[in-house]
Amino acid sequence: MKAAVFYAARDIRVEEVAEPDGVAAHEVRLKPIWCGICGTDLHEYAQGPIVIPSHPHPLTGAEAPQILGHEFSAEVLEIGASVTHLRVGQKVSVMPLIFCGVCYQCRRGRGHLCATMACVGLSFRWGGIAEQCVVSAAQVTPLAESMTDLQGALVEPTAVAAYGVDRAGVRPGDEVLITGAGPIGVLASLYAASLGANVTISEVNPKRLELARGLDVGEVLDASQTDVVGELHDRTEGIGVDAVIECSGNERALQTALATVRAAGHISQTGLHTGPASIDPMVLSERDITLGGTWCFPVTDWPRIIDLIGRGRLPVEKAVSAQISIDDVVEQGFDTLLDPRGDQVKVLVQATAS
Repeated sequence: MKAAVFYAARDIRVEEVAEPDGVAAHEVRLKPIWCGICGTDLHEYAQGPIVIPSHPHPLTGAEAPQILGHEFSAEVLEIGASVTHLRVGQKVSVMPLIFCGVCYQCRRGRGHLCATMACVGLSFRWGGIAEQCVVSAAQVTPLAESMTDLQGALVEPTAVAAYGVDRAGVRPGDEVLITGAGPIGVLASLYAASLGANVTISEVNPKRLELARGLDVGEVLDASQTDVVGELHDRTEGIGVDAVIECSGNERALQTALATVRAAGHISQTGLHTGPASIDPMVLSERDITLGGTWCFPVTDWPRIIDLIGRGRLPVEKAVSAQISIDDVVEQGFDTLLDPRGDQVKVLVQATAS
């Protein structure tokens, strides 16, 4: 079967690999349909291996070369003998995190912080940019009948975005600033708006600004042309916004967040920084600001996110800027997304026809 396989930095190959040779009692064999390219995937391609193990992973035994893809929808091809909540032919979404269940964090219900966490498409034998894969049935949730296959591939990044918004305690009527209109920023904006928040998005990239304006969730500010801090302080009579979801992983955006949030407000650092960022910690103390990081998502959140999308509360498909074939995954996917002059935001890869 065909799969996109990571070997090393700048070395992803679309090649023929062996098909799965059956399923255990607790597993399912899937046909991936749409799979997103994540920022983590881009970091691996540009500088990896980072998360992808160079030696056997302690939980899964996986190591490079690695079949990529952890944001995907799929069709069930085969179910193991003990699987009861799925059926062949069903459309599903995969929660990709794999956790031990016995470490300190796992025993407290925080599987996303597992000491030996692995992930489908990064540190597991199979991934979603392939014609078939096998995963534990416990990771698979049926899609709502009203959902499309494309929406199903966006459950994972939506869960990441929603976690950032939830960690900031956003409530109806809150003023919320989203810094960065990349995939997570776009999805965080949609989710915050679905909660009844008043959303403002700041961005500098022209393509992302255009996409953000098309969301119709609130005002969009070009941070290269507008004083975002001054604008939001004017709008809130000098108080500041209730919450900032920092989705860019950019030092300037983090400083904007600190200057914009109100006293006793909340900032969620959801975008991943690839280097150190300078802040003045005294600002946190003097203004009683909560600055919290987020990592992945609660592993139990799939049914809730699927329900929101299925009910039409979250039009997550608005985040997609391109749909490509697996054969074009490197040139039109990874290379385009890493190009500073590129015009894409969220690219979905079709591994197999639905």
